[in-house]
Amino acid sequence: MQFRVLGTVAAVTEHGDPLPLGPAKRHSLLAVLLLHPNTAVTVDRLTGALWEEEPPRHSRTVVQGHVSRLRALFTEYGATAEGIELVTQGPAYVLRLPGAVVDAHRFEELLGAARSRREPGEAVSVLRDALGLWRGPALAGTVRSPLLENAAQALEELRLAAVEELAAAHGRLGEHGAAAAVLRSEVAANPLREPLIAGLMLALGRAGRQSDALDWFHRTRRLLADQLGVGPGAVLTDAYTALLRADAAQAAVTPAGVVPGVVVGVGAPPEARAAPDPPAAPARSAPSAPAGVPQLLPRRPRGFTGRGRELAALDRATADVAAPIAMITGSAGVGKTAFSLHWAHLRHADFPDGRLFVDLRGYSPTPARDTAAVLREFLLALGVPAERMPGTPEALGARYRELTGCRRMLVVLDNARDSAQVRPLLPGGEDCVTLITSRDRLGGLVASDAARPVPLAALPAAQSTALLAAVLGPDLVAAEPEAAARLAGLCDGLPLALRVAAARLATGPHRGLAAFAGELSDEHTRLDLLSVEDTGVAAALGLTVRQLPEPARRMFHRLGPHTGATLDTCTAAALADCAPGQAADALDQLAAAQLVVEAGPHAYVLHDLVRLYARSLTPGCDRDGLLRLLDHLLHTLLAASSAAEPGSEPCCALPPGARPAVGIRTFGDRTGALAWYSAERDALRGAVEAAAAAGLHDRAWRLVLLQWPLIVWQVRDGWVPLLERGLASAELDGNPGGQSRARALLGWVLAEEGRPAEALVQLERAPELAALAGDTAGEAIARINLAVALMRHGVAGVAERDGAQERARDLLVRALALAERAGLTETVTLAHQHLTHHLLAVGAPAEAAAHAARGLALAAPPLAAPRRVVLRTLYGEALAATGRTGEAVRQLGDALREARAHGYEEGEKAACAALEALGVLTVR
Repeated sequence: MQFRVLGTVAAVTEHGDPLPLGPAKRHSLLAVLLLHPNTAVTVDRLTGALWEEEPPRHSRTVVQGHVSRLRALFTEYGATAEGIELVTQGPAYVLRLPGAVVDAHRFEELLGAARSRREPGEAVSVLRDALGLWRGPALAGTVRSPLLENAAQALEELRLAAVEELAAAHGRLGEHGAAAAVLRSEVAANPLREPLIAGLMLALGRAGRQSDALDWFHRTRRLLADQLGVGPGAVLTDAYTALLRADAAQAAVTPAGVVPGVVVGVGAPPEARAAPDPPAAPARSAPSAPAGVPQLLPRRPRGFTGRGRELAALDRATADVAAPIAMITGSAGVGKTAFSLHWAHLRHADFPDGRLFVDLRGYSPTPARDTAAVLREFLLALGVPAERMPGTPEALGARYRELTGCRRMLVVLDNARDSAQVRPLLPGGEDCVTLITSRDRLGGLVASDAARPVPLAALPAAQSTALLAAVLGPDLVAAEPEAAARLAGLCDGLPLALRVAAARLATGPHRGLAAFAGELSDEHTRLDLLSVEDTGVAAALGLTVRQLPEPARRMFHRLGPHTGATLDTCTAAALADCAPGQAADALDQLAAAQLVVEAGPHAYVLHDLVRLYARSLTPGCDRDGLLRLLDHLLHTLLAASSAAEPGSEPCCALPPGARPAVGIRTFGDRTGALAWYSAERDALRGAVEAAAAAGLHDRAWRLVLLQWPLIVWQVRDGWVPLLERGLASAELDGNPGGQSRARALLGWVLAEEGRPAEALVQLERAPELAALAGDTAGEAIARINLAVALMRHGVAGVAERDGAQERARDLLVRALALAERAGLTETVTLAHQHLTHHLLAVGAPAEAAAHAARGLALAAPPLAAPRRVVLRTLYGEALAATGRTGEAVRQLGDALREARAHGYEEGEKAACAALEALGVLTVR
């Protein structure tokens, strides 16, 4: 078995198959142990690595669970036979293993071996082997925490040191082009690392490319000034001075401050290192091309902010290849043109032979630009007289490629519709850079011309508020920071929407950020407020929709009733009333046009402003579309509840007249179903509100109740308003069964929130409503929930007056009888569980053990594991109370193992507590 931290953290078998490590926290825990092999790592240190902020109260249990799972994986894949073992050592863990199985250990050994080699050819070979161990950024796939980020940075510094030493070894061999190639890719990724850039300059100079070397100095000087407000340091200015005062061979000196070994040569003369400021660069010789130096670039965009990561990505996309083509893609209003112009102005000196720009109007109200007309404009800018202009499109293109073939130019093709519109405008020179912006992904250009995509997403929250500050002034944003953050969120992080909002604030009647954010929160008027004159989000989106193929345009018009940010193909098929395959094709077309964002297989994200625009295309309420959506959600909820609580009885049936499912997603297990519930919670709440607003109360209350697996699992997570909405809809629908279920669930949640009086108001009415509806299962559940509330401390003020404990037992016995008579296995086990708990509380452990044993006998799969864990834990406690300690320990141990296997942390905690109460040291 081998372990990797130089890239994505992984454990792989001897055949190269990765072990299924699971979530990011487990990757992170393994990473910390691998960074300290054969060393005790405390639980506190592991906890600090797994949580960026304050860890939860149960963090120790989580760490124990991940350790337990790693041990199980190592056993399953035979790691122990290879001397790999994860052991407990007091309050710490030790990962025992041979150092050679960790790639970071092998890397450091190879680096040390290379440094001991005197022969540069051998050093090159060993260093290439060392760097070949890297598969990406160190410790990828782990959580963000200071401990892991510092460790990743330390490993990255070692990698860069190896890169610098590899370049030095190439230099000693006289392979200066190879040294420059090694350094160039690293400089693109680290544009402010001056020793790397100095090494690249010197390697280029020694390779006879002094002009390129000097260009790197000026590029870096501008970048330092723009981003850090500082000038070049000594390491860079010394390299620059050496290049100016020596020929190419002498320019390969190692300047003061360069990391030793970057480029090796004779020492620079003292005067080369003494100049405090770099002298002006000599003028470049003019290229053998016409004298015209075109500058068609529009002015630099005002108020541009952020996008540091994307700018670095564009630097990488335009480096290290001949005639690079970078495609800046993104949705309408995301700021593609401003981004491309900002980069173009930032890199002004990189293109001494000119910069061309054209708006191709691929997504504009006016017709798209004719390619021949654009070529004529370009040729005029390049110095071709009008009377000597070629007469055919083919001749125009040939002349254009000829004139650009010997230049270092930037060509910006803005607002492209498709790949065919772009290809005739690509320049001919290998030193030309082409930037293309488009709302389409232009996959054809990637396939035919190796174009490199640079996608632009919405701005993150911090950059959104920074853009507002840049337009409105920092004082206004600083005065209302929370309102600014809310405003940025309502604008979906779209620069266009943020600029329009800022324009309204700046030019309209005086109002603060909070007041305007309040106006924007109304979905009915948001798009109108995000428009000024001929500029706005709706106008920009409309131009995109107008260019869509018919299937995608039809799909987009049907998305209005959707209530969430995520969209799968089955939901889209229900909304559009088509087959899932057709929906998938249409969604792919919408994704290509940047109207939805592909988030995974058959999964897409639909931003709020895009959804509101789709809704605006259908005046009034699209009742048929809403009904299709609601019925689809009901089918999906039934499937999810069945997977989340296997063996449980549905809490309600579909309403009369519900449409059959065209296609619904499948859920492989409980974890997947609960994850879907959690991810779709906001969308489901929106669907409930939409159903109630449309008077579709028979759908509304069912949408609420079918979320019960997540409600029970996360019972204290603010469910009361939703359940009250569901109860109101059940009452308006006149459905006593729905009312009973809603009251029973609402009462349960209120009791868990510590609101016993309110809980009893709901729970007391639930059984009679269920009986009125003839809902035996609902009556049994209602009686169980009422009994539990009566047993709880806090409702026990009633206990002394009314004999609440005795009444609770009667309710549970009656519920058990009802469930057994109706053959409701899951409800029977639930009744046994609560009877066990009640009997333990009143001091009847033998009877409690009998009920627990009967419940366990029924709780075999497909019933969910948490039910078995609870019953087994209660059974162990009951056995212990009767003196059967050995059996109790076995039951509690089984409960602990099953809880850990299924990630049931509450159950694990309860089983651990019960074992510790018996004086048994649990396995951590």
